[in-house]
Order: sequence, then structure tokens, then C-alpha cells
Amino acid sequence: MLQDKDMVNDYLAGINASLSSYAGFINESNNSELRQTLIQLRNQDEGRQRTLYNYALEKGYYKPAAPASPEIVQQFKSQLTSNQ
Repeated sequence: MLQDKDMVNDYLAGINASLSSYAGFINESNNSELRQTLIQLRNQDEGRQRTLYNYALEKGYYKPAAPASPEIVQQFKSQLTSNQ
């Protein structure tokens, strides 16, 4: 029988996989109505993913990496803006 932690991790993995796919589907959609529907579905999945992530964090099922230092964040921002 699956434990709560296993079910949460499995569901998170599924949501994360679908979120990865949405970008391609949205970019390739030529129909504006379909594109808007895909965007709405992606947004809903992002909300579900965040809710489940918070639940997993609260229960101790997930331990995030240590936060980046302000210097690393600034360096990353600089790299992103210089690439535009």
C-alpha cells in the first residue's frame, strides 16, 4: 500500500511533467482559443503544484536546497538580462 509521502511525490512528479509539456504545446498552438485553454490549464496546474509543494514541505516529505545568497541571485539576474 502506498504511503502518503509516496502519493504526494508521485502526484508532484506528474504535475511537473505536465507543466514541462505545456510550454511546447502553447508555443506551437496556432488556434488562439486552444492557446488560451492551454494557458488556463497550465496556470491551474501551477497552482496545484504550489499547493502540493507546500503540503510536502510542511509534512517533511520534501527538503529544498539551501537558499541562494544575494550575490548569486544578483549574478544570475545579470546573466539573464545580458543575454537579452
